[in-house]
Amino acid sequence: MMIASTSTAYEDLIVEATDGRLTVTINRPDRLNALRTRTLEELCAVFSDVTNDRTIGVVVLTGAGERAFCTGGDVREPTRTEEEKREQVTLYLQLGELMRACGKPIILRVRGYCIGAGHEMNVIADLTISGTSGVFGQAGTRLGWAPTWWSAQTLTRLVGEKRAREIVYLSRRYSAAEALEMGLVNRVVPDDELDAEVQAWCDEILDHSPIGLRFAKAGLNAGSDFARTSILPSTELHVFNHLHGPNPAEGIAAFQEGRRPDWRRFRNGQGPAPLER
Repeated sequence: MMIASTSTAYEDLIVEATDGRLTVTINRPDRLNALRTRTLEELCAVFSDVTNDRTIGVVVLTGAGERAFCTGGDVREPTRTEEEKREQVTLYLQLGELMRACGKPIILRVRGYCIGAGHEMNVIADLTISGTSGVFGQAGTRLGWAPTWWSAQTLTRLVGEKRAREIVYLSRRYSAAEALEMGLVNRVVPDDELDAEVQAWCDEILDHSPIGLRFAKAGLNAGSDFARTSILPSTELHVFNHLHGPNPAEGIAAFQEGRRPDWRRFRNGQGPAPLER
């Protein structure tokens, strides 16, 4: 299936194909490009289509506006039923598989925040080019869960064991320069040079063999394909914890109320046990 040069079939995305490059823009700047179920459905559709589109040689994934690439899942969405939450988690799993298996190099173009599930897309993507405004990090332990969508499983391959544990346990935020030093991004340039740098990398990729790139991506992915065995069982745990666990309830409430979550009460006997309500 070929992707139209300019697509208007999406609500949460802008999709444009030009001269072998597909640019996919998460278009929810008012939500800092946070992911809702509709966004995930549309991203899955795009990456499914591009897999067999011979006119596309490279994919650029980015976010609208100057404040964020993506800040993760949209916690402002209404509380979901178990079925709805499981559907959303399944879409995350599907999107990760489609990004890894699409056969085309995926370049993340980052300005501003690349946090939570946004940062997990950074881990999944092949290459990342960031403006100096880029801010990277996980957010799971701030909100009552963990990054089980490839990050916890494969960060050690990118940054090493100790640094991966720091990133996941502490949910710190790192500047683009720090992310570059750690190996989380490939290149950092001034924000006003970002588009030109991304295009230069796209042009270089497009000057190389499509089948060679496809084989190379499959081979490079083979070393981390084993991670699926821990990602898939985490789905049910994530659904149960998100819907029934007091930790996510406290994390989301604190976020929505603009306060710091009180995690210490869960350790001093004032809060419920981890899986009690």
